[in-house]
Amino acid sequence: MSTSSVLDPVPGFAGFAAALRAAGLRADAHRVQAYLAAVECVDVGDPGQLYWAGRIALCSEPDDLPRYDEAFAAWFSGEPPVRRRDAVSVPVQPRIAALVSSQDASEGAGGEEPLSVAASDAEILRHRDLAELTPAERRHLRELFDTLRPVPAPRPSARYHAARRGRLDARRTLRAMLADGGEPGRLVRVRRRTRPRRTVLLVDVSGSMKPYADALLRFAHVVVRGAPGTVEVFTLGTRLTRVTRQLRQRDPERAMLDAGGAVADFAGGTRLGETLRVFLDRWGQRGLARRSTVVVFSDGWERGDATLLGEQSARMRRLAHRVFWVNPHAGHEGYQPVQSGIAAVLPHVDHLLAGHSLATLERLLREMADA
Repeated sequence: MSTSSVLDPVPGFAGFAAALRAAGLRADAHRVQAYLAAVECVDVGDPGQLYWAGRIALCSEPDDLPRYDEAFAAWFSGEPPVRRRDAVSVPVQPRIAALVSSQDASEGAGGEEPLSVAASDAEILRHRDLAELTPAERRHLRELFDTLRPVPAPRPSARYHAARRGRLDARRTLRAMLADGGEPGRLVRVRRRTRPRRTVLLVDVSGSMKPYADALLRFAHVVVRGAPGTVEVFTLGTRLTRVTRQLRQRDPERAMLDAGGAVADFAGGTRLGETLRVFLDRWGQRGLARRSTVVVFSDGWERGDATLLGEQSARMRRLAHRVFWVNPHAGHEGYQPVQSGIAAVLPHVDHLLAGHSLATLERLLREMADA
């Protein structure tokens, strides 16, 4: 670091953020502000504290970590960081499936043009595996997430409202007759009101789910933003973390940054049975899971006791209205649910769904709406 940055550290740290942008990271003004606030709370003379302050505030996805490490080592060792060239968007030729053969096309050259169908890049990306996307495709996928429109499933309420069709309301009908001097008038009918059913999303953020965790949390942010008052989100790993408040923010990048700061066991181990028991003891049994739609995003790798996982899954099924288990590997060809965790929970879930692509997540939204 230069002498001027030591005397006045703010320009030096802001310059480090500019170096990260040159290296390809999305270190925008919000992240830089959070980074400077974090630097004020740590010992700037300790490289370890300085490293983690920047990594938490300035990195938004796993692909940023190698670039951050390279820029941090170069900047704070006095060497200029290597500037990465921005990825040049090369126009992709659309995949065209001709509906006529080449021979027919040559014969009909003087007539109508051959009909062809081209698949757009967005349609192809919808079916790509989330773990195999490039950084540019991940950025495009974030834009596609904004197009999702989740519809919460309705549930009958205890209240009624007047309607043209429905059951006869004898009390209101008699009151209307008395108001008319006892003359029979129109029959008053009522129907039950509907309310959105509560949805609970449990997202596994362990090491085996690391390639999918970021996209699944962004999906959870879309669902929370669609119905902030009826959706709850928790992360599962070595502990249970509630991130509903962080994901209620409108800005997805700010929501993901705050959620990442709240989750201390990201890409760590997993104890699904114990974390489900904590969820049911503290939240679910007290009403959060009762008559709710519960969605668990996990590959089922359990390092703890699979018997405990099966018992807690059965307990959750007795409380919830519907239980969906979303396994990203279930969408791969030849997949068999032979893992101990999946085998333990299968008897207690309503549907085992794939969650490895945007198309499968859209199907999940339809299943949740029909629940």
